Amino acid sequence: MPDKLVIVESPAKARTIAGFLGSGFVVESSLGHVRDLPEDAADIPEEVKGEDWARLGVDVHHGFKPLYVVVKSRRAQIAKLRRALKEAEELYLATDEDREGESIAWHLVEVLKPRVPVRRLVFHEITPGAIRAALAAPRDIDRRLIDAQETRRILDRLFGYEVSPVLWKIVGRGLSAGRVQSPAVRIVVERERERMAFRRAEYWDLEGAFATRAAPPGRFGATLVALGGKRVAAGRDFDSSGRVRSTEVVVLDRGTAEEVVADLAGAAFTVRSVERKPYRRSPYAPFRTATLQQEAGRQLRFSTDRTMRTAQSLYEGGYITYMRTDSTALSETAVAAARALISGRYGPEYLPSHPRVYRSKVKNAQEAHEAIRPAGEAFRDPEEVAAAVPPDEARLYELIWKRTVASQMSDAVGESVQVRLGAAGASGRDAEFGTSGKVISFPGFLRAYVEGSDDPDAEADDQERRLPALAEGDPVDVEALEAKGHETKPPARYTEASLVRRLEELGIGRPSTYASIISTIQKRGYVWKRGPALVPSFTAFATVQLLERHFADLVDYQFTARMEDDLDRISTGEQDPVPYLTDFYFGDGHRGLTDLVGRSLEEADPRQVNAVPLGEEEGSPMVRVGRFGPYLELGEKRVGLPDDLAPDELTPEKAAALAEEPNGERVLGMDPGSGLEVLVRQGRFGPYVQLGRPGSGAEKPRRSSLFPGMTPESLTLEEGLRLLSLPRLVGVDPGTGEEVLARYGKYGPYLERGAVTRSLDSPEQIFTVTPAEALALLAAPKPRRGARGAATTPLRSLGIDPETGCHLEVRDGRFGPYVTDGAVNASLRREDSVEGLTLERARALLAARRRRLETEGKEAKPCPPPPGANPAAGA
Repeated sequence: MPDKLVIVESPAKARTIAGFLGSGFVVESSLGHVRDLPEDAADIPEEVKGEDWARLGVDVHHGFKPLYVVVKSRRAQIAKLRRALKEAEELYLATDEDREGESIAWHLVEVLKPRVPVRRLVFHEITPGAIRAALAAPRDIDRRLIDAQETRRILDRLFGYEVSPVLWKIVGRGLSAGRVQSPAVRIVVERERERMAFRRAEYWDLEGAFATRAAPPGRFGATLVALGGKRVAAGRDFDSSGRVRSTEVVVLDRGTAEEVVADLAGAAFTVRSVERKPYRRSPYAPFRTATLQQEAGRQLRFSTDRTMRTAQSLYEGGYITYMRTDSTALSETAVAAARALISGRYGPEYLPSHPRVYRSKVKNAQEAHEAIRPAGEAFRDPEEVAAAVPPDEARLYELIWKRTVASQMSDAVGESVQVRLGAAGASGRDAEFGTSGKVISFPGFLRAYVEGSDDPDAEADDQERRLPALAEGDPVDVEALEAKGHETKPPARYTEASLVRRLEELGIGRPSTYASIISTIQKRGYVWKRGPALVPSFTAFATVQLLERHFADLVDYQFTARMEDDLDRISTGEQDPVPYLTDFYFGDGHRGLTDLVGRSLEEADPRQVNAVPLGEEEGSPMVRVGRFGPYLELGEKRVGLPDDLAPDELTPEKAAALAEEPNGERVLGMDPGSGLEVLVRQGRFGPYVQLGRPGSGAEKPRRSSLFPGMTPESLTLEEGLRLLSLPRLVGVDPGTGEEVLARYGKYGPYLERGAVTRSLDSPEQIFTVTPAEALALLAAPKPRRGARGAATTPLRSLGIDPETGCHLEVRDGRFGPYVTDGAVNASLRREDSVEGLTLERARALLAARRRRLETEGKEAKPCPPPPGANPAAGA
């Protein structure tokens, strides 16, 4: 009897759904998108290669018709799906419920051309109930969602493929521009500009330690807030240039602050006012995509990409609802599950009388979708999930579980107190101190969850500050008074979490794309990370300068947000995509993209675009972005910049110091062959030796990392030249005619002949191995190695996996112990130990690794038979 064929995006999702459907259904995956616009010239069909629009993959002269080609890596999978479709009586397309999922479903129909009925299944969680409900109410493919996705894809292609070549020509090869990517880079650069323009200001105040006269005395601290009737300046009273914003405050310097301490010696302090207010805090809304990315960044220190990959695995495993959503709404089923859990675990006092209802404040949020929550009619306990999934998934699930449960709990209530106390000094000048307290009498939702903050100095919502009993007129004793100096701080750099928040505030892009955007701007070299902070490169400065001067609208935040609104109107059918794309590309009473590109190539001055001045005075130092990276120009002098130097740290003073002692680098001497300097420098990834300097008009300087045991301080010219001579040509293999090279790579010294490699025992062997020895090593069988590249011996045998029949063992790799079944390897986690690892835990680690490989479109091979088994025994 023919089966019903169900197609989803990933093997992991297919496996989960197949377990629910049972017999009568065949579940396969497409491995993601099966068709897309061509990525390079080789993908373009011969019949259109001569067209002027072929490189874009979009026929801009005939309604912006996209040229779709089958993705090369999906051809074998499409053939497999066609074979399965021949045996099916019905086709169900169960791709994700968003625009991308709808597009994949449509492309599958276009490629497979099914002759059987086609049904579209949509669900927001992978549970038996959700799958049954979807099968009971299938729908047709939604053409409006496809048009919306297609318009975005075309718009992004036109932007990227037209503007990026301008960057290659004027700034540097390998760069890219994008509708969301470029404004995101501008946001990071603008923050660094603010930091570069920032001038620190110093201010002082007094901190006092006080005690009540009750027995036992209650101690508390307070800060000077007013002096002589005028408010004492704090950090918020200074602007970015270090000037005080108001004349209504008094700015204390060190001398004045110490005078006040002396003036108040022996003064009689009394409490002047006590103001009490009720404190009430309502719970946070359930997670949507953007808030999940932000909180995972703050609390778990996950990147946006790591968050979305982990959430994808949880969704495909049936643990959470769909993770790409703008909605904060919860279904009736979810609310009932949360309320039952709250009543049973925390008690009836933690349960509000009515369910809480949340509405998204995000523009164009799809309220039909649901917030991100634990899947199912009853939420699985985090401890139960942790036993079945890898640590990242367990931690993220717990975060989602806590946030969802807390969203339906009672308010936290308590009392906040503001206290003022003061005294007149010996000079008669009045001094007033202030302090505040907070007491939480009922924690409510804070029992389950407390939100993080982008500000490391911010106080958590559940943090109490208890003060002793104080009443107006009470005398208090002074235990200590101390003058304290402070400096204003520049605006904090963006983290991934705060950049996501800023993009959403501006209405730029969609949360589902933020992870890929942030990943792209790092890969392109526009930003790098220092801890969690995103630091822009000088290449980012040059790129933004070019875009601001010649493509101002394309990086204007309001214009970009309006584009997002226009695309949403297309998705609802309120706007036709073709006139919109025509207006964007060709213009209509304004310059279109093609005109902007042409004018930029004519008018842009690379020397101006690639210059970042470090001061406003004539002759100030300047950073220039050259073909081989940024360098400092100071008069006639050119100096390379350290890789780990942030733009705001390159002050004119620092530039002058670098000119005298560039980078803390050391000149080892001159290369006798080229006459260029040989330098040892400190880079972001460790010390290296370099031949010549960038910006001199020469070829890109050769670089070579130092070997283990070498130090920049002790490196000699001879050693530096040996490093720069690599790779070493050992000889030529007479059998193949291929060169045999000795190299030093990421994992140490090795030999290379074409695609064949063999490790060497030590770095010194790179310079001493003979042709005969090299050929013998290359001819020998390659040693058996673990997943990380190091030869391994089993540390423990864990036995046979009862489901797969694979033999599981623990081995020692280059980066630590891992478990293997002979086909897939998975690293042990921080909480695992070789001695304590159980068979069940090992199976869970390997299952998670297989899911990750499948998500990446890679197919794990079956494991080999256990030692001593007869492979033909089961034949």
